[in-house]
Parts: sequence; structure tokens; C-alpha cells
Amino acid sequence: MPIIKSAIKRAKQTIKRRDRNVGIKHDIKSAVKAFHAKPSAATLSAAHSEIDTAVKKNLLKKNTAARRKAQLSKIAKDAGVKLATGKKVATKAPAVVKAAPKTAVKKPAVAKATVTKKPAVKKVVAKKAPAKKPAAK
Repeated sequence: MPIIKSAIKRAKQTIKRRDRNVGIKHDIKSAVKAFHAKPSAATLSAAHSEIDTAVKKNLLKKNTAARRKAQLSKIAKDAGVKLATGKKVATKAPAVVKAAPKTAVKKPAVAKATVTKKPAVKKVVAKKAPAKKPAAK
């Protein structure tokens, strides 16, 4: 066990980080297993989402994640799963009635008093004479 305060803190941080990382990797594995058990668009998107989260948290490299997602997509294609598109189907929204434009009320113009600043006066500071060094003996 470390004795130095900063090393103790670092050890605590490492333990917390490790627990978080193990949890995220476990989520990836369980999502991928769920997809393998029942390939569907929902399970595929859940697995892709978990992999993307791991990339965002720097647990997986970009290319590793791309490779794993490609493998999952290939399995989905072979299983005949239709991939969900990112576009949502637009439903017909009810017509919005615009309110009548408000008439602008003009405020009377008020003349602003202009404030002129006086130029700053520079103060003259007398310089101190440099202190004399004592002579070396």
C-alpha cells in the first residue's frame, strides 16, 4: 500500500476507473450476446450504441469498434434483419394558427446626456537612488 498522499489518491482513482471500464465492457458483451441470441434491429442498435459509448470513453479504439460493428452488421444481414434508418417518419402535424402581429409602441425619444471624461493626470514619481553594496574586505 502506498504511503505518499498523492499515490494513495492515484490508487483510489485507478480502482474507480477500472470498475467503470469493466462495467462498460460487460455492457458491450451482454448487448452482443443478446444480439447473437435474437438478431433484430433493436438488439443490433443496442450493441452498436454500447460499442460507440466505449469509443467515446476511450476504452476501444476507433478501428476496433468499426470492425466489431461491421461483424455485427454482417451477421444481421445474413439473418435477414432490416436495419433501421436514422430518419424518422414525419407525421402530419396540426396546422399552427399564427397570432396577429403586435403593433409596436414607440417610446418617446429621450436625449441622453453625453458624459465627457477628463484626461487622466500622470503622476510624477521620484526614483529612488540604488542602494550601495557594502565593500568586500
